[in-house]
Amino acid sequence: MRKGTKRKAKQQQEAKQDAAEENKTKPQPRAKRAKTSKPQSEPEYFEDKRNLEDLWKETFPVGTEWDQLDSVYQFKWDFSNLEKAFEEGGVLYEKKVYLFGCTEPQLVMFKGESKVVCIPVVVAVVSPFPPSDKIGINSVQREAEEIIPMKQMKMDWVPYIPLEDRDSQVDKLKSQIFILSCNQRRSALKHLKLDRLKKYEYCLPYFYQPFKEDELEQSTEVPIIFPAEPKPVFCEFDWELDELEEFTDKLVEDEELSEDQKDAFKEFVKEKVREAKRANREAREARKKAIEEMSEETKSAFETMRFYKFYPVQSPDAPDVSNVKSPFINRYYGKAHEVL
Repeated sequence: MRKGTKRKAKQQQEAKQDAAEENKTKPQPRAKRAKTSKPQSEPEYFEDKRNLEDLWKETFPVGTEWDQLDSVYQFKWDFSNLEKAFEEGGVLYEKKVYLFGCTEPQLVMFKGESKVVCIPVVVAVVSPFPPSDKIGINSVQREAEEIIPMKQMKMDWVPYIPLEDRDSQVDKLKSQIFILSCNQRRSALKHLKLDRLKKYEYCLPYFYQPFKEDELEQSTEVPIIFPAEPKPVFCEFDWELDELEEFTDKLVEDEELSEDQKDAFKEFVKEKVREAKRANREAREARKKAIEEMSEETKSAFETMRFYKFYPVQSPDAPDVSNVKSPFINRYYGKAHEVL
């Protein structure tokens, strides 16, 4: 045998021995576990959402304190009566409707406990055009009522899109339902001045009704806030029923006003009475002019405008409010045509 062949055989033998040693040090592969089939779980069923189920939640609750907003939604309120009103035979069926929300704090019973709850209420206005573009701000703390554009409070009427239409192009939909929306971000509230923040708590949509004389025009009472010392005098003076001299003497007698402030107080009251009479007169004239310049179509719209007030219906998940329903909405539009 040649030396080269002998050497090659020896190298092959050594390589086999090295491979055998290496296999001894390698960990043996684990046996594969037999796969076990998972037990099939019962299929879950979710109740289909109703087409207008979130309508009441989408309407901004005007005049509600910001720190109370979350409490409005602590219960699962049922507004199926509002939804049914849009169905065939309902009072809102196939009508153009503008909706806004508000809240009414009431003492109610729930699960055997008596508590004050912010009850959500929805007001529906049947009208061919937006019933208002203004907000009225009024409270007992304010000396005078303020009427401002809605957009100044970041509010506006926007189309409501029913659930079944939310995959459609909004601009192609002919919405018949509009809701009052507010795009004021709650995260930015801490940057607002206190006076502007408080305005949100005292505001309600202002509905101008030219065919109905405003109750302020009929009133002969004037709110008086006289800057006296050591504290202001708060009272109401009726220019038809009160005699100014006797009225002033009574305040002095009750120690609400000092003797040396009598004359200044009487002049202050006279000026406030003149201002009130002038405002009433101007309002009557403005209303008369508006009616004269109004088209027949607009007159008909105002005369056929209807208001409906919806409370949540009784359900096991929320307090029963059937005993606290109020037929009156507010002084801007008086009594609702129907409370549901």
